[in-house]
Amino acid sequence: MPRGRYSLHDPHDHTLLAEEHFHCAPGPSGWRYVSQLTAPSGDHSGSVDLALDELGRPLRLELHAASWQVRGAALDGVTWVRTDPTGTHATEGNVRAHAFTGTSPAFLIATARLLRLTPSEPATRVRLVAFTDPVLAPRTVDQSWALIAREAHATDNGPLTVDEYQVTALDTGEQHTVHIAGDVVLAAPGVELEHLESPPSTFD
Repeated sequence: MPRGRYSLHDPHDHTLLAEEHFHCAPGPSGWRYVSQLTAPSGDHSGSVDLALDELGRPLRLELHAASWQVRGAALDGVTWVRTDPTGTHATEGNVRAHAFTGTSPAFLIATARLLRLTPSEPATRVRLVAFTDPVLAPRTVDQSWALIAREAHATDNGPLTVDEYQVTALDTGEQHTVHIAGDVVLAAPGVELEHLESPPSTFD
C-alpha cells in the first residue's frame, strides 16, 4: 500500500498551495485513494476519497475543501452533489463525461487507469468534470491523452515501470507531461512527490 506525501504548487508561479498526505491501494473492486490536505500554514485544508472500479470508472468520490463538499459517482455519465459550507444548499449536477478531475494527483492516476493506453496508440480524447479550488466549482474539460513512452528503471525492489503521458487541454492547446509509476504520480505540473514509504502498486 503506497503511502506518502505530495506537494501541490501553482503550476505558473510555483507558489506552494498545500501538502497532500496520501495512501492508496488496489482492492477487490478496483482501486482506492485517500488523502488529507494541509495548507502552508499547517491548517487542515481538505480531503480526497476516490474509489474506482476495475475498469477505472469512479465508483465513489468525496471531496472536501474550504468547508465545501462534493460527492459523486459514475451514473448516466458522471453525477455529483455539491454542498455549501453552511450545509443548507446542495446542488446536483450531471454531465455526459467519462470521469472527474481536480488538483489531487489521484485524478491523474484515475484517468490513466480509465484510458489504459499503450505506447503505440494514438492520442485519446476524454471529457472530465473538474472541481476547482477553493470552492469545488464544477467545470467540464476536454483533454487528449497519449502514452508517449514506457520505460523500466532498476530499483532495489526490482524494475519500476514509468509511463510518460502527454496531456493536451483541447480548449487552449496547452500541453504538459505526466510521469506515473503504478499508482503513484512521480511528476506533473504543480505536483511533486516529496516522500514515498513503499513502492507503487502494480495493476494487472
